[in-house]
Amino acid sequence: MPALDQYLTAHAAQFEAELCDFLRIPSVSADPAHADDIRKAAQWVDAKFRQMGLASEIIPTSGHPLVYAESAVVPGAPTILVYGHYDVQPADPLELWTSPPFEPTRRDGNLYARGATDDKGQALTHVDSAQAWLDVHGRLPVRLKFLIEGEEEVGGQALEEYLVKSASRLACDCVVISDGGKFSRDIPAITYGLRGIAYYEIRVTGPNRDLHSGSFGGSVTNPATTVARILSAMVDRRGKIQIPGFYDDVVPLTERERQQFAALPFDEAKYFAEIGADGAFGEEGYSALERRWARPTYDVCGIWGGYQGEGAKTVLPSKAGAKFSFRLVPNQSPEKITAALRRWLPEITPPGVKVELLDSHGSPAVMVPLESRYVAAAARAIESAFGRAPVYTREGGSIPIVAKFHEALHADVLLLGWGQDDDNPHSPNEKFSLADFHRGIKASARLWEELGKLT
Repeated sequence: MPALDQYLTAHAAQFEAELCDFLRIPSVSADPAHADDIRKAAQWVDAKFRQMGLASEIIPTSGHPLVYAESAVVPGAPTILVYGHYDVQPADPLELWTSPPFEPTRRDGNLYARGATDDKGQALTHVDSAQAWLDVHGRLPVRLKFLIEGEEEVGGQALEEYLVKSASRLACDCVVISDGGKFSRDIPAITYGLRGIAYYEIRVTGPNRDLHSGSFGGSVTNPATTVARILSAMVDRRGKIQIPGFYDDVVPLTERERQQFAALPFDEAKYFAEIGADGAFGEEGYSALERRWARPTYDVCGIWGGYQGEGAKTVLPSKAGAKFSFRLVPNQSPEKITAALRRWLPEITPPGVKVELLDSHGSPAVMVPLESRYVAAAARAIESAFGRAPVYTREGGSIPIVAKFHEALHADVLLLGWGQDDDNPHSPNEKFSLADFHRGIKASARLWEELGKLT
């Protein structure tokens, strides 16, 4: 691809300048005061697609608008849907920024601005690579569909609604998403699995008012103690979750995966030291990476109840509660976990209190087979651009829209992140390595070529 490489080198400054223009738009989706900026960002994306010669439109929704664009059909070649988002997190606290959050600033090879890596910079790599193909060759080797939303940072409800209604329009062979990171500064990665989630709140009610713990303690069931008992009963001393049937559908790690994870340059001691911990409790028989990426886990996210003020108050609280979640692995169903939890809670709840379980939200895990030809094509493209083969990782977090793409479109999802661990998304001084920005564009351009070879 010498002609494409020459084009990318010659237009590097233009691509950076356009990214800076995009980043200057404070498209904060959570703040109604930025509604005009959200529209400006959508218009900016739409104008970029139109300038490239793609059919593009801004799609109104019940929330912030979507931008959809597509290129011409390429007979015999796959259709690829590229997803990204133009909305960004609030910049607060402003006093912690070294430079203004919406005035892109170059320092030490990085571009600092809100949205630089999450997700304007990463999404733009795929747009710029498409422009390069069109300008150099007048065509793309695959059909590209772009769907860029404005609500990712506030839940993406509008996109979910559109996906249900427009699955046929969005039909594709593969979805490409770049909204994450590499394994480390020098090691690119392909993320082939995401854990799912099931999130709950439990509310325990006992006596009809707070009571004196001396006068009533021991004769009345304490809601706060009950919450602690229920939360503790969820997991045993070996890190195994105790809900009956919880592990029935778990897909175990393969020996290949365990060997790949073990071969990664990951230092557990350093990992714990960086977060200020001297060790950890987790499921026996698994490494920290395995537990974090590929095993189901349980976490208490918050507890409330009783007196929280200064000093002592001898009170037996009338009410107490907690929020907790399970991260799920492939084949586990949030609905089945919820049903099992509702059956089991009465068995571990003492008399004298009422327990209410609120099902907050859930999403299944997603995993793309390592044998996928799309994964292989991405690996070749990334190695060509970054100078080394990517490693294969799974992600402990959950991205519900990825599962919804997988369900609605029946397509593999490629998660190709160009960011770094210290890019500070959602925090002050967010940045994106300019070298990775350009390598991302090159990798994307190679990806379209590699995918175009698939029939």
